[in-house]
Amino acid sequence: MKLPMLKDRYGNELSTSSVAARDAYLAGVDSLMAATPGMDTAFQTAVTADDGFALGHISLARAKQLLGRGHEAKGPLARAKELAAGATAREQSQIAIFDRILTGQGVAALEAIHEHMKSWPRDAMALAPATSVFGLIGFSGKVGREVDQLAILEPFEKHYGDDWWYRTQLAFAQIELRKLDEGQRNIDMALAAYPQSAHAAHIRGHLFYESGEREAGLTFLTDWMKDYSRDGLMHCHNSWHLALWSMETGRHADAWRIYDDALRPGAAWGPQINVATDCPAFLLRAEMAGEARQPDRWKEIADYATKWFGKSGLGFVDMHTVLAYAMAGDKATLATFVESPRGATADMLPAMARGFEAFADGDWTRAADEITPLLDTHERLGGSRAQRDLLEYVVTTSLARAGRAAEARELISSRRPHNGKGNGFPVAGL
Repeated sequence: MKLPMLKDRYGNELSTSSVAARDAYLAGVDSLMAATPGMDTAFQTAVTADDGFALGHISLARAKQLLGRGHEAKGPLARAKELAAGATAREQSQIAIFDRILTGQGVAALEAIHEHMKSWPRDAMALAPATSVFGLIGFSGKVGREVDQLAILEPFEKHYGDDWWYRTQLAFAQIELRKLDEGQRNIDMALAAYPQSAHAAHIRGHLFYESGEREAGLTFLTDWMKDYSRDGLMHCHNSWHLALWSMETGRHADAWRIYDDALRPGAAWGPQINVATDCPAFLLRAEMAGEARQPDRWKEIADYATKWFGKSGLGFVDMHTVLAYAMAGDKATLATFVESPRGATADMLPAMARGFEAFADGDWTRAADEITPLLDTHERLGGSRAQRDLLEYVVTTSLARAGRAAEARELISSRRPHNGKGNGFPVAGL
């Protein structure tokens, strides 16, 4: 008599007869979905219990990629592909999706996800790479991708119901489109169901940001982070939110302590994409808020960018890389990004580079002139509104320093009205 197949928590059949492998796999999925420490360890435990479990191997490869250890993903990817023939059709399709992702075929991967979800709508692991602001849609480089992000998620509500992972991702897509009431209902539901989710805590933080509730956001995330390990995927980025709110509420010493303890290269383990983007973003915002320029810190993060993203081609990362080079005074390296831009948002990169260079040099009018045309379509770069409004603040600060304070106030008030609540906009002299 054939035993029934083991299943994941979404009811999908798994090609393993090992309960230990199944249980470790489920733990790994929850850890990946919640950004808690140990996702890679859990998936490793799964394949140790059953080396023939193809989905365990491909999930291990994906975990290593997310943790910034993509070079370690080749082995489990190869093993998953070797085993794929003995897996279910769903598992084979999921393996093919992650094979495309892990080999840099983002467009093809997204197309495959759309097809896959028609047959297996409750395969959350397959859907996950198409969600969030760092996902395949988030980094697609397209105008309208925020609308696309919500559009891919909404039809699945009937399949996922109150599932905490689904509600987390739905909330983020809603918040990014300023559907704040709907976003709050969903993220509060997600946190109530799975309070240890670092992704959910992060997205609740975005709701505070978009609502202009700095003190409330700082209190919430500070309290939540007390029990979150430094090994967690979101430790660096959630700390960035804390550092920003600390700076914006006048707690400058706290802000710099957080930066040195949890953000800067060598203090934060990563992932590299967070270190390379959060550090320049914080340093520039601190300077725009009135803090002195930090040459040594700028050089440190510029060197880090060269090590990890010298030829990225990913618009969101490149935005912060050229910022680091400009503020560090590395005009030679900066010029290479202007001369040979790459990726889906290559057309935006030269103007950003020139604008940041002008800002670094104190040429305020030129900085504003270069960056302003990018504001209406900066969603193409990827990342969140809270990250991309750096561009709005560069223009605002440049206008203010050029003696055009009324224009500066009008621009930021129209584009980011809620950020002016409380202590006002975090721009010195505005």
